[in-house]
Amino acid sequence: MPSPSHALPPGARAYRLRTSRGEFAVVDVPPAEGTVPKGTVLSLPGFTGSKEDFTLVHTPLAARGYRSVAVDGRGQHESDGPVDDESAYTRARLARDVLAQAEALGTDAPLHLVGHSLGGQIARAAVLEDHSPFRSLTLISSGPARISVSQEQRVALLRDALSRMTMAQCWEAILALGPPEEVGGPARGVGGRDHLRRRWLGTSRAQLLATGRQLCEEPDLVDELAAVPLPFHVLSGAHDDTWPVPDLDAMAVRLDAHRTVVAGAGHSPAAERPGPTAHALAAFWDGLPALHDGTAHGTASGSATPAAAGSRPLGEDRVQHRV
Repeated sequence: MPSPSHALPPGARAYRLRTSRGEFAVVDVPPAEGTVPKGTVLSLPGFTGSKEDFTLVHTPLAARGYRSVAVDGRGQHESDGPVDDESAYTRARLARDVLAQAEALGTDAPLHLVGHSLGGQIARAAVLEDHSPFRSLTLISSGPARISVSQEQRVALLRDALSRMTMAQCWEAILALGPPEEVGGPARGVGGRDHLRRRWLGTSRAQLLATGRQLCEEPDLVDELAAVPLPFHVLSGAHDDTWPVPDLDAMAVRLDAHRTVVAGAGHSPAAERPGPTAHALAAFWDGLPALHDGTAHGTASGSATPAAAGSRPLGEDRVQHRV
């Protein structure tokens, strides 16, 4: 059983979700008592991240009637994965893991897929393979293609260190670069320094090497995603050096997606501004039309009323929704 390194949200369960592709560590928070259940959320963390990155949005989502499930992907933190075999972490295999997780949740309620950063690109790959398990896709701080040049350089440095040092030695080298708020990456996040160290040491070296390379090579698949009949939501902070915010704005237009910019947040809105982030997520899902034959794209950005089935948002509606 997973042994979370900090307090779980009220009502949460930490366990290993059994799937057709193995077991994955999850934190599972039911809708709050007295609320009308509206659906289930499956959230995928980013590079060097873990399920704990969503800790602060579980409770506000539960208060809105959503079951909130966050998962450690293969080789992340408390989910097992090969230490030396990078072929286990191809984008296609990680996408199939997500489809197996969706199947294992076994819910008849609408299932909303959320991916942060790397998790967004894995979520995109899962939806491109089979969108049928999902009611919507939300990409949090996850861009159209490869990461920015400055972040490619940081990932290259990390991959070089991983090829020469132990995981423990890498951690000490990361901390030597400066305070977590300046270093970012694996040294910064929800749960405190001890948790972040345990998360780093629990993550597979092969997973970090493989997914780091993928972040630097990811092609632009926005047009392919736009052809998928799901409602999309592009959410980010007001500043981001992994994918520039204007690139995220442009991607949202190409997807006819609902667009949310969370003021005061950077690359990790769920951790940095959890209240506004959870509100924006739930508002998007609440605004989707009821399920019917032939699901179409969802709400237009900033629009108070869901787009009619089969319609496409008007250009004047594609203003950013700021929270």
